[in-house]
Amino acid sequence: MIYICFCLNRTSLCSHCQSSYPTSPPKMAHIPSNLSGECMGQSCENTAAALQCPTCLKMGIDSYFCSQDCFKKNWTEHKTLHKTSNVRSPDTTRFYNPFPSYSFTGPVRPVYPLSSKRTVPISIARPDYAETGIPKRERLLNRAKITTLDVKGQEAMRKVCRLAREVLDVVASELKPGITTDYLDSVCHKACIERDSYPSPLNYNHFPKSICTSPNEVVCHGIPDHRVLLDGDIINLDVTLYHGGYHSDLNATYYVGERARADPDSVRVVETARECLDKAIQLVKPGTLIREFGDVIEKHAKSRNCSVVATWGGHGINTEFHPPPWIPHYGKNKAVGVCKPGMTFTIEPIITLGKPLEVHWPDRWTNVTVDGKRTAQFEHTLLVTETGVEVLTAANEDSPGRAIPMPTSSNAIGYANSISVA
Repeated sequence: MIYICFCLNRTSLCSHCQSSYPTSPPKMAHIPSNLSGECMGQSCENTAAALQCPTCLKMGIDSYFCSQDCFKKNWTEHKTLHKTSNVRSPDTTRFYNPFPSYSFTGPVRPVYPLSSKRTVPISIARPDYAETGIPKRERLLNRAKITTLDVKGQEAMRKVCRLAREVLDVVASELKPGITTDYLDSVCHKACIERDSYPSPLNYNHFPKSICTSPNEVVCHGIPDHRVLLDGDIINLDVTLYHGGYHSDLNATYYVGERARADPDSVRVVETARECLDKAIQLVKPGTLIREFGDVIEKHAKSRNCSVVATWGGHGINTEFHPPPWIPHYGKNKAVGVCKPGMTFTIEPIITLGKPLEVHWPDRWTNVTVDGKRTAQFEHTLLVTETGVEVLTAANEDSPGRAIPMPTSSNAIGYANSISVA
């Protein structure tokens, strides 16, 4: 079970919930679980749901109710338990915030402990960093030399990219309010193994998981944990596979629940990021300068009153995860290089509603906006052909996460009203 403050999705109790203790029962979050037991409500014969009294949780008392209404009905008698029980030390096996003193910029919180490192069958070929966490070959690359693939290499890239698209679609199809990002990691890992592929993020520079999950204000490299996705979240899923000696990389941002699809700001940042990638891809052909992509991306982002996070960019991809070239997504950059047939690389703009500045959580991976505003990102692996570009990770007709139109003004008002009374 996961114990989370309902109003801000924190792993510890917030001031809002604490201030409600003396006069009324605080609202409890419904978290899916395998809990089986009796409700503590007087004369209630229902099975307890995964709803725990926040005050009891703070005191280390196990108490569960079948519903918020039952908890409210029994509040007067139940709260006497808080006065008569001895406080015991918190159970460290429960979920917790590993950085309680860190000043988070937005509402997302880490929910630890992380699940154990997932294993990969020995029969599956793996990159050089799989055991040590150090991509030695990649670090020795000449950053001024851009690889072009022969026909055999291009076919290998087509295959691994097709597999990566399949995996992303499998994971995205599981998205709904109430699941955890750790669950999404398990789905991704299993899907990779089923395709005789190694999940490239796993142990790359010691990254602990098989997918990056970045909700709301998380810019990129979010570590899957036990945080529950809420109706109204947006989340980026970043999938990379290693198969047949080659990597494939793609990501997309998805709406979690109908409230996210009705939120004008969430739709604006998600669809702007999607369109920025599409516009950049239209430029890819032999002779296009690498630095030109950033100009069209930033221009479109600004037209939607959004900003480009300049720290992160696209990259080459082939037998290594992040070989040259480096591909900036901001305008007036001085990137070196020109598109040539046989080159494979990613374009993956990150767009934010606020300031284009970010900071890292203490885990040294999770990158978040400095002002807590939401971000969105989309990514494809591309092959430069003799006449243009082949989008190797293109979505299929039945792929989840298609574009949606901006909400109408009436829908936006309805969303605002639902927030005010929630």
